[in-house]
Formats: sequence, C-alpha cells, structure tokens
Amino acid sequence: METPKTLQEAIQYFSDEQVCIDAVALMRWPDGPECPDCRGEDKKNPMWLNTPKRWKCRSCRRQFSVKVGTIFEDSPIPLTKWLPALWMMCNCKNGVSSWELHRSLGITQKSAWFVGQRLRLALKNKSLFKMGQDGGPVEVDETWVGGRVHNMHKSKRVELESIRSNQIEGRNRGLNKTIVMGVLDRDMRQVRAKVVPDVKRETLQTEVLKQVKYGSKVYTDEHVGYDSLHCRFVHDVVNHSIEYVNGQVHTQGIENFWSLLKRTLRGTYVAVEPYHLDRYLDEQMFRYNNRATKDNPLNDADPLLSKLAEDPARRC
Repeated sequence: METPKTLQEAIQYFSDEQVCIDAVALMRWPDGPECPDCRGEDKKNPMWLNTPKRWKCRSCRRQFSVKVGTIFEDSPIPLTKWLPALWMMCNCKNGVSSWELHRSLGITQKSAWFVGQRLRLALKNKSLFKMGQDGGPVEVDETWVGGRVHNMHKSKRVELESIRSNQIEGRNRGLNKTIVMGVLDRDMRQVRAKVVPDVKRETLQTEVLKQVKYGSKVYTDEHVGYDSLHCRFVHDVVNHSIEYVNGQVHTQGIENFWSLLKRTLRGTYVAVEPYHLDRYLDEQMFRYNNRATKDNPLNDADPLLSKLAEDPARRC
C-alpha cells in the first residue's frame, strides 16, 4: 500500500471507507482475514458480507469487523475519520491538538480528544531490548516539565510561595513541575523517556540499569544522582557549569529531544495534566524514533499503521 505523502492525498485516499478497511485488514492479516475467536479449520477463509462491511466465520458463524481487537473497537467513529487523524498525528511535527482535529475532521472536540488519546495508546514503546547494545554511547538526562509561576492564577502563586517559604533554599526547583527522565542511544538514534517521581540517586540509577546494557558508554551531566554509574558502565561526565561539550562527551542529543517535547507541550497542547504526560511522551518518542532521514526516507505513518492493528482496544 502506498501511504499518502501530503494531507491532501491523505484526505482523498481515506475518504472511501472500503479503502480504509482494506488498509487496516492488510496490516492485520497479511495472509488474509482470520476469525479472532474461532480455532476451526476455516478461520482463514471467512465470508465477506458487503452490506454491513464485515466478515462471517464459516466455523463459528460469528461476524466480525476489521476494528475487532484494535484501538478502533467499540468506537462509532468511522475509519474515514480515524486514519486521517492518525496521519496528522504522525506528520505534524509539533503535534496536533484535539481542537485542530475537531475543526479538520468535523467531529466534536470531545470525540477528537478521545481519538487522540486512543492513538497515543498505540504509540507506547514496548521494546524489551536494552540501549547501548554495541557499547554505546548513551546519553542520560532529566528535565522538569510544567507551567511558569508568573503565568499562574494569583491564588496558585500564593499557594506555591507559602510552600516555598517553608522549604530549604535551592530545594524547590521542581515544586510545581513533573520530572521526566530520558535515555538516548546515539548509534540507534532512539530515545526512551518516562515520568519519574524524583531525582534521587536510587531512582535515576535504577532507570539507567533497566534501560542500558552493562558496560556501555554513558554520558551524563554532573548531577549527583549519577555518581555511581562507573561501577557498571563506562561513565563520563560533562560539567555544565564550565562547558557543554567535551569532545564526544555531551548530552546535546537528549536535550534536543527535550526542546522538541516542550515546544509541543507549550505551543500545541498548552496545558497537559501530569497524569496524562506519559501518553504525550509516547507520542513525541514515536515521532522522534521513526522520523525520516536521508538514509531512511520513510513516511512516519508506515510503522504506526501496522502497530495500530496489533494493539488491543482499551478505554481511555
């Protein structure tokens, strides 16, 4: 299937419901449609019912559509809305808000938010492989995500100031922010990030041990939370109070990802609650990890369309 390269092509291509059904079915069942429940001999040869646009199993007689077992299941929104929304989410480099989907697709804002959140569920990176498989180098860093105090309502500012007055000076940097930790593999050009509760040594080093292969080169800043990584890794530190780059030792790659993430959160989504931040991280990681390059000029929608068909339907 030739994936549309422009928004105009995507709208025209996915305007036909049968084309959308065929596209998702081809990704789900490359060898032909299969009954999701039946274990009979004819599970790969169901009958196509043209009027309801679904299949009927010859063994168990159950009818099923292409949506069954995917994030599209139980949704009355047609695939002619889902797939253009998918294309926009993959190709809009700074993300696409629910209000933009609402205006572009002609659905309500609540439905657009529902569509966006379900699509983000399919973007989650479930890889079990550790980073730094060839020895690295791997960059590790953390950042704070949240609104600026001077932009908050007066009542919220007063509340934060009262809390800060009771804390030790210099210990309240992330008082009203969410902490995100990220790991970037330079060779694979892949990034993984997640929300963490704090920046204590135990928390940060546990995440590094989970995500990075033992013995790899690990580059971090001078944060005290990384001071024992040399026991398991080849650990080099760049002191940001003196310099940002020392030869190959730097964290500019992961900081580039932070700038892309914050540009998306501030410019497109404007206000993201901490309990939803993981999903927006998954969306930004997917776009970063599957971006087109000179060596790999793929379309961002190609890997996602096949991934959508594999994920079971979940409610947001």
